[in-house]
Amino acid sequence: MERPQHYQWLDLHIDLARQRVSRDGAPLDVHGLNFQLLACLLRHGHAVVDFDTLLAEVWAPAVVNEETITQRVKLLRQTLGDNGRAPRYIRSVRGRGYQLCEPPKALETPLPKPRRASGRWLIALALVIVALGGAGAWWWQRAHAPTTAPTSARQELLQRAAYYAGIGQRDNNERAIELYQQVLAQAPDDIAAQVGLSRAYSARVCLYNFDYTWTTSAQRLAESALKRDARSAPAWSALAYAHDCRGEMQAAIDAYQRAVVLDPGDDASRASAAYLYQERGALVDALHANLDMRGDASKVRFRQVQIARELDLLGFTAAAEERFRHSFQLNPDNVFSNIAWPQHLFLQGRYGEAQQALDEAMTRHTPHVALYVLEGELALLRGDRTAAHTAFAQAVQLRPQMSLPATLAALHADTPPAPAWLDERIASMTRAMASGTGYPSDRLELAMLQQARGQRDQAAATVAKAVADGYSDRAYLQISPLLQPLADHPTYAAAIDTISRRAATQRAQVLAADWCPPELRNATAVP
Repeated sequence: MERPQHYQWLDLHIDLARQRVSRDGAPLDVHGLNFQLLACLLRHGHAVVDFDTLLAEVWAPAVVNEETITQRVKLLRQTLGDNGRAPRYIRSVRGRGYQLCEPPKALETPLPKPRRASGRWLIALALVIVALGGAGAWWWQRAHAPTTAPTSARQELLQRAAYYAGIGQRDNNERAIELYQQVLAQAPDDIAAQVGLSRAYSARVCLYNFDYTWTTSAQRLAESALKRDARSAPAWSALAYAHDCRGEMQAAIDAYQRAVVLDPGDDASRASAAYLYQERGALVDALHANLDMRGDASKVRFRQVQIARELDLLGFTAAAEERFRHSFQLNPDNVFSNIAWPQHLFLQGRYGEAQQALDEAMTRHTPHVALYVLEGELALLRGDRTAAHTAFAQAVQLRPQMSLPATLAALHADTPPAPAWLDERIASMTRAMASGTGYPSDRLELAMLQQARGQRDQAAATVAKAVADGYSDRAYLQISPLLQPLADHPTYAAAIDTISRRAATQRAQVLAADWCPPELRNATAVP
């Protein structure tokens, strides 16, 4: 019998499949380990859950002490608005563990059938992280490449393919695809080749601007490998990458986490899951996961950019900038670094420096949609609408299947889009988001469309919904010209205040954590 996926617990509704907790329809910021802890308690109903069980079901394979569990329960209580001295939700049972104060009710509410989103986008810096969530394509080979000298022509092909895939450039990714295809032509059931080709196909989409249909092929290959070996961590990671590139956040998180459970040394999957925690606004969990590497952290080339991003969102601006700058200088061939540094400067209001860094980034690597979007935003800030439209149009040419560039090119063309076009696009995006796929940042595009249609109240409410779902880039909402017509709307301003308060709470949690880097304890955070 399948376990229930929906619970009513006092005044809370819990959706286990989507990892959502709401009170009277309003979502609560329960994500990451907080949600996993809550889910564990729910699974045990009204029984006392002892420390050993919590360790096994929430933290494994990591080993933590009882104090860590106690602190996590405290954080969950704070999020729920519970009082440890007079608990309403979770009570401590001295010397034994924890128990729900009231038994939860299992509901039979069916989940909506997942549907593929019409187009996903990640605004500004978040655009680049389309790749970050699954960017292990450059170093996945550590998890499954042969560790001994090749003993067959097939192994030699696999090793060479892994080498090319690990370089992180479009041409080399194509060379890797050819080699994996050669292996599969000889041995159709070779798991390493299926996994390698799956990741290379996903990389085509996330990193090199191919059509989204390649992620379907990537998913099929990963699923085929899992049919042969359901405990293959690389196959689970490849499946996660395919979901991630399509914007299927929860499916990607589940598969990344499964990969890490099966292989605790899979730092690339751990960091990829951390990115998705970040996108949901769980910045403490994201930062902790990125700092909790089990192997050579330098092999996860997107990790430093992710840590910098999390620090920036938490308000540790100086520490973030040092990492952004260092990564940009050290990794001229790294697409993530090339977008992150000019974007950081842009969000700091240092537009001249941002333009210089952007110009340099454009010469370093295969052009990326995020670079053209940033170029368009900088042009709008200069008042050059023509240059902005040109940049957005270049983004469309680079990835015509992507929704955001087409929206921006239309909104900033010489001739405004027709109301019927706006209405159709608004309806399409609304339907896609109702399916449960996509990222919180996707809602910003919808807000731009509503704003262009004259629906200011709806647009501001859409931004507020993005923030409630975890969107955490306060600076972008304050800086980007794409949303500035909403700046004086009370709902929009309140959404920015929500981000500020949430960041302050999470910043305090980081500073209080035993894993907090010393550099942060001595840093002055920007509120």
